[in-house]
Amino acid sequence: MSTKQSYIAEPLTGSCLCGSVSITIDNAHREVDVCHCTMCQTWGGSMYAGIEAGQFTITGQEHITAYPSSNWAERAFCSKCGSHLWYKFTPTGNRTFLAGLFDLPDEMAIKQQIFIDEKPHWFDLAQDSPKKTGAEIIEEAKAAGFSFD
Repeated sequence: MSTKQSYIAEPLTGSCLCGSVSITIDNAHREVDVCHCTMCQTWGGSMYAGIEAGQFTITGQEHITAYPSSNWAERAFCSKCGSHLWYKFTPTGNRTFLAGLFDLPDEMAIKQQIFIDEKPHWFDLAQDSPKKTGAEIIEEAKAAGFSFD
């Protein structure tokens, strides 16, 4: 019986479109988080797909612009080419990096889809995964001790 590692063993390196910003992630999770909130839709034209990692290094910091999109979140992009780089939950400092920046293994799965209640009706993801509304995500965060006031 084969058991999958929950992390990708080798470091993954990705970059923005112009190559000015490079991100290397270590201990990347084997699952992608998908967000359908209206902010992610406005930011990227559709859903956001992000990957978590235990550690990361970034080069080209001088080309990164971080935008505080809410009281609890920051979104970063390359100031030269506009490529989206990460979403950061500011109360914890946790980041997810744009999955599309990296050449990910074929066996990647969707961990969960969040803010599913804000997903546009014109598309659905083929892979079945846990689906949580915005209210459910906010309640989970509050139960973990976060405040959004």
